[in-house]
Amino acid sequence: MKFLKEHLQSSHYSWETISSHSAFTSEPDRRSFDRFNGNQVLFIINYLGSSLGRLTLSHGQKIEELISTQLPQHTKSELSVFNWLRGVYLYYGN
Repeated sequence: MKFLKEHLQSSHYSWETISSHSAFTSEPDRRSFDRFNGNQVLFIINYLGSSLGRLTLSHGQKIEELISTQLPQHTKSELSVFNWLRGVYLYYGN
């Protein structure tokens, strides 16, 4: 399943496209992560879901909630966000 904009629970996101990476189709890297950019949040949710081998609506919304409420301030890049989410998500057993 692909997690889409309409699946997001929050409505506080901006939808600006980052010119250096407008498609969000590669892997997470050292690009700066903005938890308020809906495109980046969707990218991370879908990438994590595909790396885990499954993604449901409830899984995607749980990942969104983790980003919104628990993401540490020191996680500045897409890669650090992905690694943090993977650890937290796997630790809590979904």
